[in-house]
Amino acid sequence: MDKSQQPAYYLAKAVELATENVRNNGGPFGAIVVTADGREFEGLNRVTANLDPTAHAEVTAIRNACQGVGDFDLSGATLYTSCEPCPMCLASSLWARIGQVYFAADRHDAADAGFDDAVFYEYFDADSDRLLMPVAKVTPETGRAVDPFDQWRSNLDKITY
Repeated sequence: MDKSQQPAYYLAKAVELATENVRNNGGPFGAIVVTADGREFEGLNRVTANLDPTAHAEVTAIRNACQGVGDFDLSGATLYTSCEPCPMCLASSLWARIGQVYFAADRHDAADAGFDDAVFYEYFDADSDRLLMPVAKVTPETGRAVDPFDQWRSNLDKITY
């Protein structure tokens, strides 16, 4: 196997991206998406630099890969990230149809550095009371809640995803 196809190779690159990002006022996270055909797309954590709470390294790498390949579907791609992905990044990977994810440091290492996402992981547990951020279904004042879906089903020009 070519060394560049081994997870440890890309994880070393992701860790170096993360380390360099700290030197450039970014968060200590880096990620690389490698597409099925071998193209590489990097992502850095720019949450504080861009004032964007969704600018995690994994999400940024996924965005860059989708733009680079011209598709929202990254089936067959692999995500390599310097740290265990948070629930948002895992969900983004699922939506992008990433085939597999490898990470270097874990959530406990991140917590030791002040990045404690435990409350977010717990929020999605089946037995969570959701007190952190209550979510509720409410009936709209006008129209029907399913009107957008009815319109979607009848749209012959839609791009299914």
